[in-house]
Amino acid sequence: MGSQVMVVGLGRFGTSAAIELEALGHEVLAVDRDETLVSEIAPRVTHAVQLDATDPEALAAVGAGDFPYAIVAISSHAEASIVATMALREVGVETIVAKAATELQGRILERVGAARVVYPERETGLRVAHTLQAPHVLHYLDLAPRYGVARVRPWSAAVGRTVGELDLGVTHRLNLIAILRGTTVVVNPHREERITSSDELLLLGQDEQLARVSTPSQARQTRMTEGGRPAR
Repeated sequence: MGSQVMVVGLGRFGTSAAIELEALGHEVLAVDRDETLVSEIAPRVTHAVQLDATDPEALAAVGAGDFPYAIVAISSHAEASIVATMALREVGVETIVAKAATELQGRILERVGAARVVYPERETGLRVAHTLQAPHVLHYLDLAPRYGVARVRPWSAAVGRTVGELDLGVTHRLNLIAILRGTTVVVNPHREERITSSDELLLLGQDEQLARVSTPSQARQTRMTEGGRPAR
């Protein structure tokens, strides 16, 4: 069952979040000061309203306090983002996710009531950097300093091998979380599962190891023997 979510700020980030939440089955109230932006998104969400989200009375008038979740997608105007977060807390919204452009803005948002702060520009930059560092990496998720999850294409030496033969935990200190095969996701694949050229692998481990296993030069160096160990 979907939840009720209020999205404040209809720039690219807020609009994308609102439309995707609606597609996932949630009831979405999209809010912005700009009448044009509100009109554009209105056919694609449950409700769309033009109002000033920094005004607690205006928020209360549209029933914002009945929404358990809100996304504050304003980051270009730090003061408006902070005041809107405070106003949402004041009217009773329990969980607020706020977008921030800087660490300072993020810390302030957390102090005034945001349960979670996201940094879309920084996170996108990290993903792009990792995909350039390792050509086989399609997507990257940062989990901790020098540690993440990468979605990679199988390198030539991996194609046709089984999970057991690759033995990534021993050869590269990586965990194979899942194999993405078209519309199918094979979670915690069995050792007998065989890798195909059209698969995508979801790997968890240190950035250094993810980069090594995901580069063509490293792939050539890690051709496997029939026993599943690196060739010497």
